[in-house]
Amino acid sequence: MAIVQMLRRSLSSERKSAEVPKGYLAVYVGESCEKRRFVVPVSYLKNPMFQELLSQSEEEFGFHHPMGGLTIPCSEDLFIELTSLLSKS
Repeated sequence: MAIVQMLRRSLSSERKSAEVPKGYLAVYVGESCEKRRFVVPVSYLKNPMFQELLSQSEEEFGFHHPMGGLTIPCSEDLFIELTSLLSKS
């Protein structure tokens, strides 16, 4: 299954309470009040581009994440584009 398909499947609001598979983590992405949930491999945490998103998150939210989880302040389109690139590497 392509990463983009996996990400899109994780967007369903019914799955918000679903367990995250081992080796993955859930993140909330968006620039508005409405954030969407994505499930990504933990291996992305090592990538410099993903680490930059995490730095932006730390600058904006510190350790207080309004969604109760890791929140990344970028557009969904940018996030999907980035994760598509990461899945190819």
